[in-house]
Amino acid sequence: MNRICLCLPTNRACSATLTALHDEAAYAARRFGADVRLLILDSSDARTRAGHARAVAGLHPATGVTVHHLDEDAQRAFLRRTIERAGPAEPERLLRLMLPPAVSYGACTNRAFLLAAALGCHSLHRRDSDSTYQLHAGQPVFPVHHELPWLGDPAAEATAAGLPTDLDRAPLRRPVSLAGASFIGELSVDLGEMRHLDEGVYHDIVSLWAPGDWSEERKRHLVEESFTGAGTAPFTGDRATLTVVDPMRVDMCNIAFDRAIYERVPLPPATDTIGSDYFLLHLVHDAGLPGILHNRHIENFHTPERRTDTGFPAYQRRFVKFLLSMLYFHHVYDRMAAEGVGLLDERHRVRPDRIVEFLRESTGLDRTENVWRLDRVDTAYRKLGGRYATFADQLAEERERLSDEAESDMEDFAHLVEAWPALIKAARS
Repeated sequence: MNRICLCLPTNRACSATLTALHDEAAYAARRFGADVRLLILDSSDARTRAGHARAVAGLHPATGVTVHHLDEDAQRAFLRRTIERAGPAEPERLLRLMLPPAVSYGACTNRAFLLAAALGCHSLHRRDSDSTYQLHAGQPVFPVHHELPWLGDPAAEATAAGLPTDLDRAPLRRPVSLAGASFIGELSVDLGEMRHLDEGVYHDIVSLWAPGDWSEERKRHLVEESFTGAGTAPFTGDRATLTVVDPMRVDMCNIAFDRAIYERVPLPPATDTIGSDYFLLHLVHDAGLPGILHNRHIENFHTPERRTDTGFPAYQRRFVKFLLSMLYFHHVYDRMAAEGVGLLDERHRVRPDRIVEFLRESTGLDRTENVWRLDRVDTAYRKLGGRYATFADQLAEERERLSDEAESDMEDFAHLVEAWPALIKAARS
């Protein structure tokens, strides 16, 4: 029986999402005969966790579905045991990278990867707590419908069964490594207010995540596509294609990976940085590994805490760190794209050593481009005024520290990639 991990990391109240996720797990077990481990990684406060526990206790049992609801104490205990068993250098540093005190989109998913390995799962399917399933003909549109059939199998088997493809012969010998779709609804990054206030400022800010040497035309096209997902059109019927999946066409709220990917390379554990969990999408793409791109898009919405007096500057800080991280990630992505299938070994598995090499190269880059980014952000936010100008004052005091963090985040990522095989082995044991 195919054992899978359907995972939801959360730090906010989402009892309705837990119930809906359990319904998807039951669908996977009923429709595909999967053994589903529903993994809830709960970093919310005690009161919210208690509400989640009540929601889990109230779920109707479903054949083939086992629920694991872990708070941070339970996650930390698991990590300590795993790290001790792996015996790496700097165990406390690894524990901090796996469970940092600040928000980390990559770290929470890395914990899910390790737990999926410990549970003996063959794939991991990730959802988010600030999204929900579309309805079609009164029924929820579950992405797992397209995620389960072919993950881990040779792509040629999927095409032989009738799945449409645009791949040539060589990639068909490789395994299907991911399946994903995007979202409809609100922007994935909460910048709608900025766009409403000043379209020009919005363009200037969003264009900063492009490489500094791009033309204005390429930047304009990027801004038009950024954070919009699949738009707003609702689901009307299934479409799926076997392809090398463009990272811009899928979202981490609606993704599934084969274990051969996440058991080889983790995600960047950067803190306070949005978008830090998208690295594996680029790796799968650049290595030429097949994936399934489908249209069971999830509906995205924004929770109100991002717009409170405390939530607003915290979220804007994460966005600025994302912009600064791109100096390094663009270098790594360029190196991965140039390497192509050289990122794979003779068994079509990704080579962690090549990733470590590219990450360490990036830490020596000149920071002038990031100084320019910070100057542009300062000008744009002061032009918007109000709480954006207030945040610009705060940012002015943190410029050097944020630049240092963006570079050290890459060093931490390289360290984690090196330690990852031993951690996976320890988790699986």
